[in-house]
Amino acid sequence: MSLDQAEAFARIRLLRSPNVGPISYAQLLRRFGTAQAALEALPDLGKRGGRQYTPVAAARIEAEIDAIRKAGARYLFSDSAEYPALLRETESAPPILTYRGDISLAAKPCVAMVGARNASAAAVKLARDFSAALTEAGLVVVSGLARGIDGAAHLGAMPQTIGVIASGIEIAYPPQHANLQEQIASDALLLAEQPPGTEPRGSHFPSRNRIIAGLAAGTLVVEAAPKSGSLITARLAGEAGREVMAIPGSPLDARSQGCNQLIRDGAILVQSADDVVELLSGFDGAPRSSFRESHSWSYDPGEDLADVHPADIAGLLTTTPIAVDELIRQSGESAAAVQLALLELEIAGRLQRHAGGRVSLTA
Repeated sequence: MSLDQAEAFARIRLLRSPNVGPISYAQLLRRFGTAQAALEALPDLGKRGGRQYTPVAAARIEAEIDAIRKAGARYLFSDSAEYPALLRETESAPPILTYRGDISLAAKPCVAMVGARNASAAAVKLARDFSAALTEAGLVVVSGLARGIDGAAHLGAMPQTIGVIASGIEIAYPPQHANLQEQIASDALLLAEQPPGTEPRGSHFPSRNRIIAGLAAGTLVVEAAPKSGSLITARLAGEAGREVMAIPGSPLDARSQGCNQLIRDGAILVQSADDVVELLSGFDGAPRSSFRESHSWSYDPGEDLADVHPADIAGLLTTTPIAVDELIRQSGESAAAVQLALLELEIAGRLQRHAGGRVSLTA
């Protein structure tokens, strides 16, 4: 799909406006047809949600577009033919990405490889060797440009690799990977969801991890401690119905405990790159790994909201996340009416969305 300049500008402005996330962005486009119409409706939606609302200023978007041009980057919209198909299938796919490099890499079969930042020397070599073998087998290796396993995965796979960063497209993080990031942007593919000029924050990394997991048919964890970001990526891959794989390690090394836990919880134990290739060859959306969190998700977040009156559900919500399906059941209202009520609360800054189709009031 080709967008005219005005609508592309309006879409960027819509997404950058306060309290507009991937799900609300999709609902707004579905309800109002164009981003420009959605922008005009935002103040009224915010008022109905209980707060005054002002979209982001057009001048900020003009400055952003100028920064993207200066960085040698481009925008990628979720309904573009070049947008990665597997990522588009995920619950909260980024409506707009920015990229540098060869976007055709995202259309090839991908495997995500993640692991510890303070990885052991043996694990770093293993990641580098695995990624080289995986690219020889025709896979593209996706990772997050962090120190340790991520960096080794990119180096071993170059130039068949995709780097996903938690900052703006022109900001290198960590600083010691500035040269590697530039090499990926020049010879492979670099992706960012955050606007240019955005420094990486803690909350950006789980968002980056969902993109890494969403791009790939499977995620391989090489070495990871319990409660690490790598395990978040594995959980997100499981929630998306992708393969989750882990390399086992010594129970005496804390950096292996996360992988061993994943295997105990249903991830596939792999010992060679051939194991990974065998699992992902012809992946049809039915993973062999049983590592995933079950959750209810029966309504369509993009359901048509036109000519619908919002449900009265504010009294059913607390700061504890609850499934939207449960709100629909308890309210007795239609799914569309509940969605519209949630949209108004979200635009007003009173609602937070969580993984697995759950929502809560903001704290």
